[in-house]
This record gives sequence, structure tokens and C-alpha cells, in this order.
Amino acid sequence: MNFASIAVAAGLLAAPVAAEPPKVATDIAPVHSLAARVMQGVGTPDLIVRPGASPHGYSLRPSEAAALEAADVVFWVGAPLTPWLARTIETLAGDARHVGLLDQPETRTLEIRTGATFAAHDHHAPEADAHDDHDHAHDGHDHAHDDHDHAHEHEAEHDHGGAHDHEGVDPHAWMDPANGKAWLEVIAEELAQLDPENAETYRANAAAGKQEIEAVTAEIATALAPLREVEFIVFHDAYQYFEIRFDIPAAGAIALSDASDPSPARVEAIRDMVAARDIACAFAEPQFDPGILDAVFSGTGTRTAVIDPMGTEIATGADFYPRFLRSIAASFETCR
Repeated sequence: MNFASIAVAAGLLAAPVAAEPPKVATDIAPVHSLAARVMQGVGTPDLIVRPGASPHGYSLRPSEAAALEAADVVFWVGAPLTPWLARTIETLAGDARHVGLLDQPETRTLEIRTGATFAAHDHHAPEADAHDDHDHAHDGHDHAHDDHDHAHEHEAEHDHGGAHDHEGVDPHAWMDPANGKAWLEVIAEELAQLDPENAETYRANAAAGKQEIEAVTAEIATALAPLREVEFIVFHDAYQYFEIRFDIPAAGAIALSDASDPSPARVEAIRDMVAARDIACAFAEPQFDPGILDAVFSGTGTRTAVIDPMGTEIATGADFYPRFLRSIAASFETCR
């Protein structure tokens, strides 16, 4: 080997090796999207629950199990949404950091609504100002309305049971764009600790992602303003975070959760409400038999449409979350 070759080889050996970005696993597509937005230009997170599958009960594919085993950090909504995943994470990703987003102090939480019909509360939407996001955290002092105490310190008194067993916490918190913004910051700070070399990129990406969500939120608020006096029913109660954010409260839900069929008594309660009130429309979900809606609303004049709480038809990735919010809004707009 001549001198030049030796010099080149020595230079290669001396050159610093860029650190691998953290390996990130996420539970569902909305969380995956937020993590992907934060990691843009650095790396790509793995998605555990594939689109179209119910998060409440799920069988991992080998590739999904491998992603958990390799993870340095797991971002997930929490056991109220995916109770099966808690033990799986401990088993397969025991050495990784586990970040349950429902448990973060920045997250706004609501209690599960258990009745077939919902009380006609005065649902004034909370302020959407980005600087106000932390005023609605778990201390429960400034939620959207005073009829419910949503704070975690009171949840032990409200064991509603059902598919979501976490002291009454409604796990569909990604439906509130304010939580999406808060979770961008949580993800960015967690990754900044794991990967200080890319900390500035993570934080800048999170800030840009928050601005994107704020723009979508303003757009949706304008589009849905005409629906504030419209009565509608959803298939299962997955949307109250979105309803309260945009002040369009549902009149009721056919099923308590997407993990169980409605009982005959619940169906009868919905029918009674439809007969007594001017229910404009009812929303099915693509994962479930539309025949249930037909059985409930046949001959009533109530329009039916489809809404997807998981955004199954939207491509996963960094722009999934804003597109998902728009898709939910567009489905509600069909009720006008």
C-alpha cells in the first residue's frame, strides 16, 4: 500500500461516524404521523397497528414485533386504547422508553360517555389559541364545560367499564388538534434527550408541525360553524374531543365502543331519540356493518354517511395528521 492509500485509509478511520437516529415505534397512524413530522430529515418511525385494524385487540405481525424489539422509544396513546399493548411493550421493548401520551400533563382528557344519548350540554368550544394549550391539562381547572370533571385525580371515582378500562378516560384524545400540538412537543423533547445531535431539528419540526395544525384547526372551525345547531348521531363514541373542540356535540352513539355491538336496549333508546328529536344524520364507520344503521334509521328520514376515526384510506406519514383532521371535518360537513 503506497503512502497516499495509507493517508486515505487513516482519514476514513479518523472521520467521525454519524450517530444512528433513535429507533421509534408508535401504536396508531395519528401518533405515527406526529412522530414522523418531528423526525423529518432524521429518520422514520415504525407503525405497530396497521391501518384499518382495530387498536383494541390486535395480533402483531413478525415485522411489527421486531420493530418493538428494536425500539429505543415507544410512543403510544396508552392502555385505555390498546390494553393488550401494555404487556407486549414490557415484553418486547423492555429496555426502551415508554411514553404514554394520555399520561402526559399537557394532554387534555375527557371521560367516557356511557349513555346511548348525550345530555344537551352547552358545549362552548375551548379557545384554539396555541398559547393556551397548557391551560387545559390534567388539573381540570379549565375544560370546555363545567358539567364534567375531566381531571385524572377524579377519574378513580368513575369506573365506567366497557372496552376502554382506564378509570373512565376516553382514549380518543388524538381527535383534539390541541393534543396533536402538545404531543409534537412531547415527542420532540423525548427525542432531543435521546439524540442531542438532532435536537434542534426535532424542535424545529415540532414547531412547524404545530403551525400546520393551527392552520387546519382554523380552517375546520370556519367550515363546521354552520353545524352547531345540527343534530347527528355517531356509530361509536370516538369523536367527543373533536366535537367539543369545534362545538358540534353529537346527540348520541349507537355503540359504546367499536369493540362491541350495541345492545337491544341501546338501539331502542336511539330509536326513541330519533322519534323525539330532529336528527339530521347518522354516521357509520367503514369497519362495521352499515346494516346496523339501516335497522335503526330505516324510514326515519335521517341521512346516513360514513366517518373514519382512524383515517384508514389516508396514506401514513408526516402529513397524515392534518389530512386526517380534514377528513373528519369533511365527513361531518355532509350533515349540512
